[in-house]
Amino acid sequence: MGCRYLTTGAFVSQVYKTWKNKSVKDIFLSLYTVLLMGLLLWIVYGFYINSLPIIAANIITATLSVLIVIMKIKYK
Repeated sequence: MGCRYLTTGAFVSQVYKTWKNKSVKDIFLSLYTVLLMGLLLWIVYGFYINSLPIIAANIITATLSVLIVIMKIKYK
């Protein structure tokens, strides 16, 4: 279970660096779009099996991914 939170936490540094530098040249919108779709499927699965850790971790990661997509569009 702890590994999932480590992977979720990895996105925090990407969001912070992107926000701080206002640089999105090395971020691929298609990658984050596909990632977000996968995260949404994990959230649905979490609800299906009634697993709060899966739901929470993926909602947090999806939120961070949405922030990156927004910054990619905004700072383009």
